[in-house]
Amino acid sequence: MPTSSASTTDAKPAAASGGVQSLERAFDLLERMADAGGEVGLSELSASSGLPLPTIHRLMRTLVACGYVRQQANRRYALGPRLIRLGESASRLLGTWARPYLARLVEETGETANMALLDGDEIVYVAQVPSKHSMRMFTEVGRRVLPHSTGVGKALLAHVPADEVRALLSRTGMPAATEKTITTPEGFLSALEEVRSAGYAVDDNEQEIGVRCLAVSVPNSPTAAAISISGPAGRVTETATERIVPVLQQVAVELSEALASSGSTT
Repeated sequence: MPTSSASTTDAKPAAASGGVQSLERAFDLLERMADAGGEVGLSELSASSGLPLPTIHRLMRTLVACGYVRQQANRRYALGPRLIRLGESASRLLGTWARPYLARLVEETGETANMALLDGDEIVYVAQVPSKHSMRMFTEVGRRVLPHSTGVGKALLAHVPADEVRALLSRTGMPAATEKTITTPEGFLSALEEVRSAGYAVDDNEQEIGVRCLAVSVPNSPTAAAISISGPAGRVTETATERIVPVLQQVAVELSEALASSGSTT
């Protein structure tokens, strides 16, 4: 998942008091591999982590033996399939934690509330609480979509470096879901600039005609996450946006704090 460039180049802090250094280093290497796109060479890991090659080689051998990393034919290392089960379980749990906050969004805005993550090059919806209106939006949990046509995609990519965004778009393409979908990298980067300026993202009939979505990222989330509301364009008007966005932003901060406290140790 895209992260800031600093996360892939700066050495991480030494093990905290009472921590198991080799375990912390192993997880650090897995995160650096994910930041690099899932496949790296030992020299790249050494350069980004500051660890000596023999230490990295020993840790990677253990991760390969456990199935969390696999060695490619070209001698590079890739994230292994055993991580998939961990990631899927963590996503479900994250969605469970988020549901009370999404329910509050529904109560205060009247519209369907969603939570989504950036998984590789795609957006995956991990939680939803539906609106109580008879006419409401529904997105199946687990559904995957491309980022360029969604509000959550814009919110998640708004602070990713432009060259990384361009690389992602070149891999996925930018097919038009509707006549209003942004289909050029320049247009999408311009939209991301608007997100950074406004503090929220809008999907204005870009994923589905007649539907508008407002989205914000969850600050300091352990993985790139965003929450949103979606509803008929006739209800999610510009006037409604002025009322809904502050609620979205406040709930995102509270969810961020809850996720941070759930990951703290005693």
